[in-house]
Amino acid sequence: MKVLVTGAAGFIGMHVAQKLLNRGDRIVGIDNLNDYYDPQLKHSRLAQLEPYSDFRFERLDVADRSDMANLFKREQFDRVVHLAAQAGVRYSLQNPYAYVDSNLTGFVNVLEGCRHHLVKHLVYASSSSVYGGNIKMPFSESDPVDHPVSLYAATKIANELMAHSYSHLYGLPTTGLRFFTVYGPWGRPDMAYFLFTKAILEDQPINVFNHGDMKRDFTYIDDIVEGVVRVLDRSATPMHGSHVPCRVFNIGNHQPVQLLDFIACIEASLCKKAQKRLLPIQDGDVPATYADMSALSDWVGFRPATTVKQGLNKFVSWYASYYYKSGRV
Repeated sequence: MKVLVTGAAGFIGMHVAQKLLNRGDRIVGIDNLNDYYDPQLKHSRLAQLEPYSDFRFERLDVADRSDMANLFKREQFDRVVHLAAQAGVRYSLQNPYAYVDSNLTGFVNVLEGCRHHLVKHLVYASSSSVYGGNIKMPFSESDPVDHPVSLYAATKIANELMAHSYSHLYGLPTTGLRFFTVYGPWGRPDMAYFLFTKAILEDQPINVFNHGDMKRDFTYIDDIVEGVVRVLDRSATPMHGSHVPCRVFNIGNHQPVQLLDFIACIEASLCKKAQKRLLPIQDGDVPATYADMSALSDWVGFRPATTVKQGLNKFVSWYASYYYKSGRV
């Protein structure tokens, strides 16, 4: 099977590409390698994929209409995993146009490529951020998502609506996955667990927002990847009472963890205490996330199970190896 993985130099993209390669798929990975965070980490991720003979990388921006059209025409993909996006809730307050270009224009270009070249299934990244200020827990796919509290969240809601329209108009099978706080080795340096680990090791204080009164459904990267691949292998079909081959699923650990408990797990893994700076909640943040996993479990027979302790131990081990043993600090 020939698969396009967009955002292949990203955290989730690298792991998904690796899993597909290990089972024998042919992968074309694209990424614009922007400098939202350290490009060296992105190059290091790509270095994990380059030894595979069935992997080919192209530096390409999903927002470039011409390049994307040529890519789809030339390659004739069977399936697409679309993970390229401008990430980050807080950064959307500083640079909104990056989200319009990547998350909206880029998504249309992917949809158009899939439509015109008869891609059998498009799986794309949505986000738990779409639930906005919802207070009913756990978050269910049937809950309303019409009150986003950040532009990032609004673009992900728009992606789900755009995918539905293409499924309706052109019969394109699409599946959106609402990721819940993904963490693990090779992760994004702008994520809290990454920032916490770096600061604690450097004897710097960590910023703990909402005075620590936050809960997150932290989901380990290997569980995310397993869910993505299982969904990719089962093309979306119409739900009962619909003719549209369009699905949306949560993918989270179904075990929200208090932020202070999460920090305690990092401290235990590092054998070192954090200096905590307690601060108010930031604009765009929500106090809690919690995934109802019943729909995905029913669909592909899988739900994440890695504990935060297990996942953070693996992350800290990778962090020490990548940054300290390699001499990058």
